[in-house]
Amino acid sequence: MYDTSHIRNFCIIAHIDHGKSTLADRLLELTGTVPARKMHSQFLDQMDIERERGITIKMQPVRMIYFVNHAPIFNSQFSISNENLLKIKNLKIENSNSEYILNLIDTPGHIDFTYEVSRALLAVEGAILLVDATQGVQAQTITNLELAKRFHLAVVPVMNKIDLPDARIEETKAEIVALLSCDPDDILLVSAKTGEGVGQVLRAIIDRIPPPSFGKTSDVLGTSDVEEKRVAGAFQALIFDSKYSTHKGVLAYVRVFSGSFLPHRGATLHLVHKNITIEPVEVGVFLPELRATEGLHDGEIGYIATNIKDPEIVRVGDTIGAISIGTYQEPKAMVWASIFPSVSDEFKKLKDAIVKLKLNDPALSYETEGSALFGRSMRAGFLGMLHLEITIERLRREFGVSVVVAHPTVEYQVVDEQGAQRAVRDPVSFENIQQPQRVCEPWFLVSIVSRVSDLGAIMELLKLREGEVVETQTLPGERIVLSALMPLRKLITHFFDDLKSVTQGYGSLSYEFGEMRIVDLTVLSVFIGEKAIPQFARLLPKGELEREARKTVERLYEILPRQLFALKIQAGIGSRILASRTLPALSKHVTAKLYGGDRSRKMKLWKKQKEGKKRLEAHGDVDIPHEVYLKMIKN
Repeated sequence: MYDTSHIRNFCIIAHIDHGKSTLADRLLELTGTVPARKMHSQFLDQMDIERERGITIKMQPVRMIYFVNHAPIFNSQFSISNENLLKIKNLKIENSNSEYILNLIDTPGHIDFTYEVSRALLAVEGAILLVDATQGVQAQTITNLELAKRFHLAVVPVMNKIDLPDARIEETKAEIVALLSCDPDDILLVSAKTGEGVGQVLRAIIDRIPPPSFGKTSDVLGTSDVEEKRVAGAFQALIFDSKYSTHKGVLAYVRVFSGSFLPHRGATLHLVHKNITIEPVEVGVFLPELRATEGLHDGEIGYIATNIKDPEIVRVGDTIGAISIGTYQEPKAMVWASIFPSVSDEFKKLKDAIVKLKLNDPALSYETEGSALFGRSMRAGFLGMLHLEITIERLRREFGVSVVVAHPTVEYQVVDEQGAQRAVRDPVSFENIQQPQRVCEPWFLVSIVSRVSDLGAIMELLKLREGEVVETQTLPGERIVLSALMPLRKLITHFFDDLKSVTQGYGSLSYEFGEMRIVDLTVLSVFIGEKAIPQFARLLPKGELEREARKTVERLYEILPRQLFALKIQAGIGSRILASRTLPALSKHVTAKLYGGDRSRKMKLWKKQKEGKKRLEAHGDVDIPHEVYLKMIKN
């Protein structure tokens, strides 16, 4: 049997901007995983969009080898000279000749990517709970901790950014103690930026996080008899992520729970969900680039190149092995939007791109839709507005697909004239129901963490967003946790941005489904140049129609490029117009080349221009740039 006692599988969980990626950088340096000449900040953030925005979007696994008797290795640009700050060399280490395999999975911090976190947690035995000393415990700190507890992980509390002048070390320590019911001495104090204290984190990973086990999946995957599902000596691995390779097919990112697999000609594995046999062409580990190995063994985290070219066959949460060891709970999309190819005959390219993207983003939902009037499109579901925005950008960058996005909406439950309940995600589907008997919308339970002094401003913001306060709790250090119910349609329209504004950046947010409530809905249609633009149509409560109609028209007036003819922008219900503005035509000086002479010549040119503009206004197509759709979504 493969010895797993010197393997540690762990992840870093934290609120956004608390320093996960920076801590991961220091761990890579200390273990010598990445040579100094190749090291750069946010090393595990593989996508350009992650580095540009400064946030982690995708989980990223990496295998590190740590020799406990080795002195730490630093990249010179991050090392510090103050020996009083960095005492890693003086650590008392037992078993000084021991070598450990440390499998780290770096995870996102934004709530839109919580599903990435939950999948990573199931592949590991422990988690570093990172808290920013300047901000203290935040909403996602609590949410991620609850996930870690649910998955029965060993939690190592670490306080980061202790080197900053505004660090609240004692207050933050008290908050962590209250949250974990732990001893204050269990909290490690570090500066991921300078490297101070990071060596202690490596030692704590070895001392406090247990080696790999199979039974941890019990309860999490809903398999109470999970030990019985471990087939003696058989290879069993859970797929926690995947991506597509043109040459090697689907690459399945796996955590091995039992057995070993050494690929060779004729060697096969079983994909349980699809009940098919696969013949992998390669297995390997993450360094963090893919590195082929002779095999994968019990307790390891690695990848399997399946050689499957159909991306819809391999599913995250499936088992590769003899018997299923369970699966993940599928996330429910919160926001839906129709996605049209910018060029109508590129629908297949769009669909293929979304199917491949789902391999790497299992939280993405999709279905095909279309009409004779607007052509074929993909109806896609997202976990939030940032998730939607990132997905559209990834389609453009990674697959070269330019798209037009309809205005996002939430999923409503409608009881139709026959009494049947139907899910409605777009204005067209709603209008197709002749006499809806009842319409219900989702309300979410939000949890807000901020300063006590922000309570009044938060309550006022919740009132504007139809929120109902459920309870408030106090935290150490003059901080509060406020719980409230609010409609999802109000939550997705930049509530988080407004919360940050009214709390001067101190407020943080997490949320989960609460209940369904009755709502009186209708469709707000938008017309540009007398032509209905379905991408801008919205489902709204009747009480908001006039205000939203004015806002929509004004926003389009600001961002639409001017045409060669005057452009009327309108919003309303059916034939009833609620708001209207006319965008002036571009001025063109048709008489610029004339000088002196008879004025009648100028009059003829002006008349001809006027007639031409009338023809354009009647028959001309309005070109709406891709950027306009994205700006309307952000609006």
